[in-house]
Amino acid sequence: YRLLLNQPNVTLAELVSVTSADRRRLFHDDDGSTWLLSMSADWRPGRNRFGGIEIQRYDRDQRLLVGKGQIIFSGTPAGLTEGPRLYRRDGWYYLMTAEGGTSWQHQVTVARSRKLTGPYETDPSGPMLTSVGRPDLRLQKAGHGSLVQTQNGKWYLAHLVGRPYTPLGNCVLGRETAIQQVDWPEGGWPAIADGVPADEISAPGLPSHPWPAELSIDTFDRSELSPAWSTLRRPATPDWIDLQSRPSHLRITGGQSPVGKQFPSLVARRAGAVQCSLETVVEFDPANHRQLAGITGYYNTANWYFAYIARADDGRRMLEVLSCVSGRLTGYPQMAVDVSAAERIGLRVNLDVPILQFAYDLGEGWQPIPQMFDATTLSDEHAAIMIDGEPAAWGFTGAFLGLWVQDLGGDGARADFDYASYLEH
Repeated sequence: YRLLLNQPNVTLAELVSVTSADRRRLFHDDDGSTWLLSMSADWRPGRNRFGGIEIQRYDRDQRLLVGKGQIIFSGTPAGLTEGPRLYRRDGWYYLMTAEGGTSWQHQVTVARSRKLTGPYETDPSGPMLTSVGRPDLRLQKAGHGSLVQTQNGKWYLAHLVGRPYTPLGNCVLGRETAIQQVDWPEGGWPAIADGVPADEISAPGLPSHPWPAELSIDTFDRSELSPAWSTLRRPATPDWIDLQSRPSHLRITGGQSPVGKQFPSLVARRAGAVQCSLETVVEFDPANHRQLAGITGYYNTANWYFAYIARADDGRRMLEVLSCVSGRLTGYPQMAVDVSAAERIGLRVNLDVPILQFAYDLGEGWQPIPQMFDATTLSDEHAAIMIDGEPAAWGFTGAFLGLWVQDLGGDGARADFDYASYLEH
């Protein structure tokens, strides 16, 4: 399906069925026609799953594809050709694609043709942008670009990158977006200096257009969660997210266990810097060890760290720590802290790559939990699953810091969070 409305909430009737292909983009030609570009996916064993770039005409009035799709570009030896974007300039059709996969071999490839349907020739100078062969570059995995021309005539390329902690190491911040200056002479090929991503570029000198700043401290005074927050696998609906019952508090009803994949109760925000922290104050009265609430450094169900409050068998409320690395759970009973006397408990997770560490406050100042964790496990590279040297599952999101509540018995346990403070250091 392709969503053609500029709004997030639509019905199935408003979606347009297009094709079984992937990575779709619309192109509007000068004659008023509209075309759908996509990666042709070939599921057959032994075939190249990235079957080339396909084009098919789209009828805007009837809201359906017409005619037959055809492959216009099979890609270069870099392979994994996807992400098509088409531009018309100086009598040429310029086809921009992503190739090499989204990891270290990523690149931006440009081809052009005098005819919309080809044949397309690739830029003889090679990829327009790539980090391949340059482990010294701060911006790695450069690829999957999109061109934009400003009102002063300057061209820029927005593209994906990763910022590894060490050369070709783990990217804890996940996939990020960068921008480059482009030189596009009349009748020539769009180019970036040296074909590699620059750490910094000159600002384009356009009128200022500031966006509302994200709140560093969320006091939960709104009727709904701030867009800065994400929830895992289910929307923030009133059956588990409550901002009304207790003013200026976020009440979370516990969901599945930390490794559950259906109804987790996790509210988190993406780490935006290699040095950042999330802090909160929670009130939670668990009935037993199956009810947990706390703060987390999270990547996916197989890779996370969790400082949580639960009820011990002897009746005490305890602050404990649990880790999950590549699906293996580890407890740290020697780090447990008796918090029975505290009604309000401050919790903090501090990310200082390559270290992640928790701290707590029982009203007498912050105390670090001595155990230090390997933050690089909360990365795309660590999360990727390889089978016979080939990726069976990718990672893209980077690390998240969040508030997490579990109720393994399904008894409706709830935790109240007074505020959440996210800071980049």
